[in-house]
Amino acid sequence: MLRSMTGYGRGHAVNGRYDITVEVKSVNHRYFEFTSRLPKAYLFLEDRLKHTLKDACSRGKVEASVSIQLLDGGESEITLNLETTRGYLTALREAAAELDLMDDLRLSDLISFPDIFTVHKTEIDPDEMWAMVEPVAREAVEAFVKMRETEGAQLKIDLQNRLRTIAGSLQEIEERAPKLKDEYYSRLYQKIAEVLADQNIDESRLITEAAIFADKVAIDEETVRLRSHLAQFNDLLESDEPVGRKLDFLVQELNREANTIGSKCQDVSISRRVIDIKSEIEKIREQIQNLE
Repeated sequence: MLRSMTGYGRGHAVNGRYDITVEVKSVNHRYFEFTSRLPKAYLFLEDRLKHTLKDACSRGKVEASVSIQLLDGGESEITLNLETTRGYLTALREAAAELDLMDDLRLSDLISFPDIFTVHKTEIDPDEMWAMVEPVAREAVEAFVKMRETEGAQLKIDLQNRLRTIAGSLQEIEERAPKLKDEYYSRLYQKIAEVLADQNIDESRLITEAAIFADKVAIDEETVRLRSHLAQFNDLLESDEPVGRKLDFLVQELNREANTIGSKCQDVSISRRVIDIKSEIEKIREQIQNLE
């Protein structure tokens, strides 16, 4: 199934003490490139997130954002260092007595001494945390992939329509090409007849010249290859594997054959069809830049 390289997915769950949200989004990129936005305390989740997304997509610039909120606020424990606090109080009261100052100390005055508090961070087990984040991440990835597949399906329909347009123009070229030799022979015969007037015309020479001309403008090989590339393109559109790079190569080959046909056949009708084909190829080139 075709997939676009642009997509978005979101997952959310409340698991015990944690409110977890994971968002995944991506844009076009030639290769797989991963970035993440994680709370500092949970940076250890980055590699696991990367592997989860790498399994889900092969190309694109992908960003995963994770929000983890502790519902009970118990991520850290703060305790009062009583010995240090008593030391500050004793020193301040001695200073007040020595300097004959009013002892107006209040609890709020102690806040200016941060070392009287000790903060104990709650230990986070990486495996336990990933066990909570992983299902949320997979929910986001599933929605992300689904959006990429939906866009890919729409692109597939448009690409198939453009391939049919190219095939139609190619058929007109194939029907027109065999007539070029006879038309060239008629024009050449008429010109020589006008120059030589009543003199005899060497028709064998004319036939030879027409044959040489036909050989120069022969496009059978190019049209056969072009049809082959169109068939391969259609087959790849039905593939379950990522095909963006292969399609990019085929577009180059389609364009190469179209250019050769245009340069060989200096015929107005064929030139117009070649222009139509190249226009469709260019539109296809633009579209497949967004395919995985």
